Amino acid sequence: MKYAIDFNSKQNAYIQLYKQLRQDIILSVYKYGDKLPSKRMLADEAMTSVITVEHAYSILCDEGYIESKERSGYYVTYRENDFVPIAEPDPHDISVSHTHYHNSHEFPFSVFARTMRNVISKYGEQILIKSPNAGCYELRKAISDYLARGKGIHVTTDQIIIGSGAEYLYGLIVQFLGRDKIYAIEDPSYEKIYSVYKMNGAACDLLKLGKDGVLASELNKTRATVLHVTPFRSFPSGVTASASKRIKYIQWAAERNGFIIEDDFDSEFTVSTKNEDTVFSLEPMRSVIYMNTFTKTVAPSMRIGYMVLPKELVASFFDKMGCYSCTVPIFEQYVLAEFINNGDFERHINRTRRKLRQALRDK
Repeated sequence: MKYAIDFNSKQNAYIQLYKQLRQDIILSVYKYGDKLPSKRMLADEAMTSVITVEHAYSILCDEGYIESKERSGYYVTYRENDFVPIAEPDPHDISVSHTHYHNSHEFPFSVFARTMRNVISKYGEQILIKSPNAGCYELRKAISDYLARGKGIHVTTDQIIIGSGAEYLYGLIVQFLGRDKIYAIEDPSYEKIYSVYKMNGAACDLLKLGKDGVLASELNKTRATVLHVTPFRSFPSGVTASASKRIKYIQWAAERNGFIIEDDFDSEFTVSTKNEDTVFSLEPMRSVIYMNTFTKTVAPSMRIGYMVLPKELVASFFDKMGCYSCTVPIFEQYVLAEFINNGDFERHINRTRRKLRQALRDK
């Protein structure tokens, strides 16, 4: 028998079945476009109920491995280069994956509300304590694991700093790297980048964008030693830096003993079949500070951002900036950590990506 349920296991039957099916999909036992067995056929094979199979299939649908076609059945939609890996469900938490999302790519508020309730129950009065200055370990670990799964960025928790949104982190960066430096910014770019740097006393140099990133001529002529770029879909131009341009940025920083601020705010909702390499993943040791927020992926009210320091800057950052308290309430940090660890964050991203790609195909 191919699929079997261990009824002595502490894991729910639908989780066991989900994992077996997911593994077969990942290993191409079921390839893209293949039809899966009917619910009744699979229930008979696994000696379980049709409801159990429905639960397993619903999780696979939520995560983007399969889709349901009315009056036809379930079909594989998984393609490796088009997918964000998802955190393993906690087998001891029945509520983690036993959830049907509404048929929309909107943010799953009911799931997030459930996560809040779970955090209050799990942590109790711990949600009243002051956060560690860099952010709570649970959230930094969740982000570290997510970056490794989804972006190929492998960092330790001490490289991650939590703060209340991008603007706050921009200010920290200026204070850390120094107001005496010239900061180069894409032209055009998100206007708050320029405003925050100027308000913190830094000089700014605007560099014209070409079709694949900052023009080489602009990089050559600027006197800046800090380059702030949004390599993926820069706002408002929509320009994405090419692979060769990202390498050029790293070479530029090396030649000037400078730094790159990589602002990656819009990359989660890409419709590309291949995630672009981050600049940080190409040079993780010294020159690149990676930044991202949850404002777009979760909600505008979720004022939580983070930056990832290269290994060589960690000690100097904490020597100089370690006195700053974390500006995000610890309850919100626990909630976001739980949301990521349960796989709900990546399920939301995958579901949104599918909707966006389908909208493009329907045009």
